[in-house]
Amino acid sequence: MNFDLDADQRDIADGARDFYRGNASPAAARAGLEGGRLEPGRKALADIGFLGITVPESAGGSGRPLLDLAVVAEQGGAVLAAPSLVTAARAAVLLADAPDLAAQLADGSTAFAVLDGAVDGSAPSVDAADATLFLGLDGGDLVVGEGEVLPGRPVDATRGLASVRLTSRRVLTPDAGELWARARQVGAVVMAAEDLGGAERCVQLGVAYAQEREAFGRRIGSYQAIKHMLVDAWVGVEQLRSLVWWAAWAADCNPDELPLAASAAKACAAVTFERAASTLIQVHGGVGFTWEHDAHLYWRRAKVDRLLLGDEAEHLDAVARLAVTGALGS
Repeated sequence: MNFDLDADQRDIADGARDFYRGNASPAAARAGLEGGRLEPGRKALADIGFLGITVPESAGGSGRPLLDLAVVAEQGGAVLAAPSLVTAARAAVLLADAPDLAAQLADGSTAFAVLDGAVDGSAPSVDAADATLFLGLDGGDLVVGEGEVLPGRPVDATRGLASVRLTSRRVLTPDAGELWARARQVGAVVMAAEDLGGAERCVQLGVAYAQEREAFGRRIGSYQAIKHMLVDAWVGVEQLRSLVWWAAWAADCNPDELPLAASAAKACAAVTFERAASTLIQVHGGVGFTWEHDAHLYWRRAKVDRLLLGDEAEHLDAVARLAVTGALGS
């Protein structure tokens, strides 16, 4: 089975890379910790069409497969862009039977967030800090409504984390448990793709520094300990890439595999990104621990993402359970 990207997807990745490098940066993520504007922002993502990649064409989106969104998300993760495309991916699934709301998602006219936890005081949810309309699961029914945002002090400002208490709600889809589960799985795939981009960027920055920094008359990249740290991180990145592409492919082509593939990708992402960010700090030595260096911004994102949409323990348990029960039919 070939999970390589086709020519169109490589073009999408190149275009997304150019867009994000021109419109977002770790500097913006740093500014966000002090109340600054996060980049590129919802409007820019809507204008270029990223929010509507998986929204049906009939609702104003592109109607593209999840793999296309994943390759875009990877490029956003590399520069710590905000808001996350995880929310767009989850909302596109949840709003499949609400084309008017899906159109508002795609064109950016309404800022959505998907609540994790109870609708009466949810757990911190991605992109909730500046959202105006919230999707949640209430007694098995999918509901939408307005809410009171309860912001906290963020470890990573780019995730827009906040708790929400709904002040109004109406049922969009009754008995939506399976739909909600699929949306969460799709969100896990996109978050793993963003983490893939962040982890790869950490390795790139670490390698570049190791090739130029000298200690005891030699470039530090020539020392075995540094080499092994970076190689281990790189191997993890490539393993994660395979899992992300498999999970996105499963969502598009073999939905029965999605629960297993999504959990495998999310579990791997949780460990891989944090390891890569920690390696970046260690390779840089003393300067890697400073506020002025970007390394801690990637580490912050990795620590937060490790817990969002389930940590690796939850997803490894899911992988074991699904494998034992023959989720792949083997």
